[in-house]
Amino acid sequence: MVSKNALKQLGQLGQLKFRKKYGLFAVEGKKAIATFLKHNFELAYCFTIEKDTQNNFEAEIITSIEIKKLSNLSTPANYWAAFKLPEEKGFESQSLNLALDGIRDPGNLGTIIRLCDWFGIQHLICSTDTVDCFNPKVVQASMGSLAKVHVYYVDLQSFIKQHHLVPIGTDMFGENLYDTKLPTNSMLIVGNEGQGISDKVKSIISKNIAIPSYGAPAAESLNAAMATGILLSEFRRKE
Repeated sequence: MVSKNALKQLGQLGQLKFRKKYGLFAVEGKKAIATFLKHNFELAYCFTIEKDTQNNFEAEIITSIEIKKLSNLSTPANYWAAFKLPEEKGFESQSLNLALDGIRDPGNLGTIIRLCDWFGIQHLICSTDTVDCFNPKVVQASMGSLAKVHVYYVDLQSFIKQHHLVPIGTDMFGENLYDTKLPTNSMLIVGNEGQGISDKVKSIISKNIAIPSYGAPAAESLNAAMATGILLSEFRRKE
């Protein structure tokens, strides 16, 4: 039986400093937990409020009050788990590489991770000021895809130079996406939701591309996740 002290500590995993301290991150929902287990993440704790459990994994039954204290959702799932943070793997360049510069919204990052999974991008590069991928809201928005996409936090400028990648920016004033082909060994960079790509990263960008607007008048902008989905779809289509 889990102790009150352990439950208190696990309830702190919504905060980055405690994820680092305990080396754990939270996953909510039966299907998401099963996905992380399938991809060899190490399970530390698993709880459920269901009395009759039929799973391929063991879960300790706790009360709805206890699971609410653990959950970061307004309506908690019936299953909650804590997994050990994975060891970082080595980056491997792909036919389509993606980097995020200063993405702050957890929902955007989680959706982008899901898009990476959909479009076969196994390695996602993030600037150090991008939101933590093990933030519970990111984990939830990724819908299990975080188990399959390796996320790295790096100094983008140094990383791109080190790996001899061609940095391609995205903004509203670049070349038309539908007339553009990515050069070999390139890194597509999506910037912050409000400020775009940082000046430091802009200084090394080879060229920028833009998603053309057809509205009259057009919407002010697309959010980062929407734009990323359009970009990845178009560049995969051109391969």
